[in-house]
Amino acid sequence: MSKPATAPDGLTFEQALAELEEIVSQLESGQTALDRSIELYARGEELKKRCETLLKAAEARIEKIALSADGQARGVEPLDVDK
Repeated sequence: MSKPATAPDGLTFEQALAELEEIVSQLESGQTALDRSIELYARGEELKKRCETLLKAAEARIEKIALSADGQARGVEPLDVDK
């Protein structure tokens, strides 16, 4: 019997990504029963959302240095994540 899966909210990015990669590997193998494949797919969706959330949070913390016309640093501003 396998151990219960950790809630995605309790995983680091690296943990979620590693588990997601394992799920992809299992699904791609074609050796997983249909019911188990559906369970794995659902878990993969949860993990994907967790990774996206953590990446967006990291992007929001990144700042870029703003330069004045003479090339001197004048402070920082948010990274343009929508571009």
